[in-house]
Amino acid sequence: MAKIFVTRSIPGPGLPALHDSSHDVAVNPNDRALTTTELHAGIAGADAVLTQLGDKVDAAFMNAAGPQLRCISNYAVGYNNVDVAEASKRNIVVCNTPGVLTDATADIAWTLLLGVARRASEGDRMIRTNGFEGWTPTMLLGGDLVGKTLAIIGAGRIGYAVAKRATGWDMKLQYVARSAHGDFEALGAERVELDAALRAADYVSLHVPLTDQTRHLIDAARLKLMKPTAYLINTARGPVIDESALVDALKSGTIAGAGLDVYEQEPKVHPGLAECANTLLLPHLGSATIQTRSEMSHLAAQNLLNVLSGSRPLHAVNDDVVTRLGLTA
Repeated sequence: MAKIFVTRSIPGPGLPALHDSSHDVAVNPNDRALTTTELHAGIAGADAVLTQLGDKVDAAFMNAAGPQLRCISNYAVGYNNVDVAEASKRNIVVCNTPGVLTDATADIAWTLLLGVARRASEGDRMIRTNGFEGWTPTMLLGGDLVGKTLAIIGAGRIGYAVAKRATGWDMKLQYVARSAHGDFEALGAERVELDAALRAADYVSLHVPLTDQTRHLIDAARLKLMKPTAYLINTARGPVIDESALVDALKSGTIAGAGLDVYEQEPKVHPGLAECANTLLLPHLGSATIQTRSEMSHLAAQNLLNVLSGSRPLHAVNDDVVTRLGLTA
């Protein structure tokens, strides 16, 4: 019997599956993120941990768990919170939940794009504060979509899903990636360099993972490349944008607006950002549908149970460790 620790309760079938197993399962009883001290105490002696994106999974975390730790199953597609290299040194399998949240996150990107372009949040506030005094010809004029250029930065599953949705608006598509992607080009998308995309696009949607190379990928200099009528959308990771520079760009009219679902110092929002009327700000809702979170729950739990049983997990980040340990289907 192995010891499993779940750092925060999750919806869907994952927890029942863990409890139905023969293992000793403990779950954070609080509906909040654990402090580092609480987290390290909870995982002590664990053979496997089901983690959240906000958990810092570093060498100190692994030391606190102990040498018997075999699996870290992240309840997310991203894993920038996990020191994968350190885990691999220790033969710890790191898992994630890709694929199942593609459509939900693409839909949120489009929620942000449409909402900020058509100034939906401003209109909502106007109604709620009794500021609507009747239709006028110049009230809350926003951006058009049909025939405009959408640049997708990062050509993964979610970026493609966002691009595919854009064809319904007959948008011109550009994408930025290290290599050509036939699926994008089948949609009529043109592969361009990042700076060229920023100059040409009416809408820029970010879909890159957070790495040393993508941190502050969109900084003050790159924001100045964008059109003053352009909108920036981020459903990737907050630190991909320099939020201080973004606030300046929004206040100065360097760009027309921004729609964000993620933040540089999440859950904190950079001072001044919430005061910018030309934004639509969501609290990290990308995967927040009943079906998507349920499927993530299943994957996260099954990844972990597979490793404990000596089987190949459904989705491993460090597949070299899976091979080294001889985990088979």
